[in-house]
Amino acid sequence: MTADRKIPPEEKNKSRLRLLIIFRLIIITLFLGAAIFIDIKKTGFPVSVGTLNFLYFIIAATYFFSIAYILLLKIFNDLRINIYLQLAVDVILVTLIVYITGSLRGNYSVLYTLVIIYSVIFLGRRGGLIIASAASIFYGLLLDFEFYTIIPPVSPVEYKNDFTAEDVFIRILVHIVSFYILAFLASFVVEQEKKARFLLQERESEFKQLDLLFRSIVESVDTGVMTINLQGSIKTFNRAAEEITGFPLSIVANRPVAEIFPEFTTFFTAGIIKEKTRNRREVVIKGNHGNNIHVGCSISPLKDKHDKQIGNILIFQDLTEIKLMEETLEKSKRLALIGEMAAGLAHEMRNPLASITGSIELLKQSLNLKDTDERLMQIVLRGKDQLVNFVRDFLLLARPIPVIRELVDVNETAREVLDNIKLSKDWTSEINIGISLAEKVTAFANREQIRQVIHNLVLNAVQAMKEGGILSITTKSMMHHYKEVVEINVTDTGPGIEEKDLKKIFEPFFTNRDKGTGLGLTIVGRIVDGYGGRIEIKSSMNQGTNCTVWLPSGKESEGDK
Repeated sequence: MTADRKIPPEEKNKSRLRLLIIFRLIIITLFLGAAIFIDIKKTGFPVSVGTLNFLYFIIAATYFFSIAYILLLKIFNDLRINIYLQLAVDVILVTLIVYITGSLRGNYSVLYTLVIIYSVIFLGRRGGLIIASAASIFYGLLLDFEFYTIIPPVSPVEYKNDFTAEDVFIRILVHIVSFYILAFLASFVVEQEKKARFLLQERESEFKQLDLLFRSIVESVDTGVMTINLQGSIKTFNRAAEEITGFPLSIVANRPVAEIFPEFTTFFTAGIIKEKTRNRREVVIKGNHGNNIHVGCSISPLKDKHDKQIGNILIFQDLTEIKLMEETLEKSKRLALIGEMAAGLAHEMRNPLASITGSIELLKQSLNLKDTDERLMQIVLRGKDQLVNFVRDFLLLARPIPVIRELVDVNETAREVLDNIKLSKDWTSEINIGISLAEKVTAFANREQIRQVIHNLVLNAVQAMKEGGILSITTKSMMHHYKEVVEINVTDTGPGIEEKDLKKIFEPFFTNRDKGTGLGLTIVGRIVDGYGGRIEIKSSMNQGTNCTVWLPSGKESEGDK
């Protein structure tokens, strides 16, 4: 839509109309003051009483119409009607003022130009041309009517005999031309102003969109972005930075980086980046919850459009999960090496151990041992059992994950393990069992290895509660990292595991008990890793231990059939 046809926005137009009404009242008040002054002095001005009375009438009419305009603004929603009404009345009132002040000799015809100018402001070029035409018609008719004495002159100084028809025609022509030229010039200026304002609005809109896009990009990336001014205060902190560190922007904004993240201050001195820290670095920072967070970060100078440094920008990523994966991979490599060694060692020990075991059993049956000899035989038998268990655990540690798998009922396997564990020598009647098994929980794995995982976890829990306690077992199917998995949870109320030992519990031969090989959790970890699962152990001193295992669900294999 072109500028000459477009009415300004509603509210903006209303405010302009109110200003126009106020401006008109100011002008007419000046006229009123001049009329009163002339009326009081009575001398020095060749103005008749009739002229003054006519002027008072016009002034009163203007006040009346101004009040009417204000009321119409509240009544009619279409402002165009109000605008045209005001312009039409103003043309008539200006014509009357020109008439009573001397049409041919007076200079008040200049008031037409004011009406034409603000008509262009409100209605554009088309409205300005319409009002210019109306002003030309009224002014031309007024001068013709007076010249040909169709209407009597109001001013006593008006002498039509001093003007010829040619003079009147030229005066009318000059005014008409000036009215139209003024309408065109005013419309040109107004259009240029509107175009400039439109371009400015476009630039502002583009800038806002660009700023919004920039902010959206910064807020959408999974990399933490933090800007720091030269005084060392944090200025911006994106969403990823909040998630990584746990600090919301409201806490860190405008606070010194040395106070929130003192680890980052080693990268720069007095706002200047140290050369050796320009490359990517890895540091450990403290999160909002007191946790250690491994981050990989890089820092760069932040410059303005004049290439002057105004601060620094620090980009960082959370490497905690990657570090855990690296530790897990390193453990897996060590376990794989140990497994290979265990396989060879177990096979080398298995045959002679079988011969020793058989010979001892035959000797026990054929000999009649008493007292000391009987005790010695029991010691030999216990040693034999320990060696058998040790070789069995070694074989389990070295055994590869079976290629052929099946759907394993985890709930049934858990019940079997509980029934068997109650018959072991580690069981005590002081232990209470709490069991919560979800309906139809199946894992796609080897049945014996699933039994081994649950057995080792339950056995550790039972052995931890020598004085009794509560053993809890729960199973359920759930989504974990966008995959359907089976969750097996075993919890005890034993003394717990010290924090320094939590990192060692999956290492081979690590144990705090007098009995056992220290391979139980190592075997569990190797089996779980082999299936692409995950195990997590949480423990607090004097509060117990919670072991959670996630394994591939049997539902995925059912869907593939």
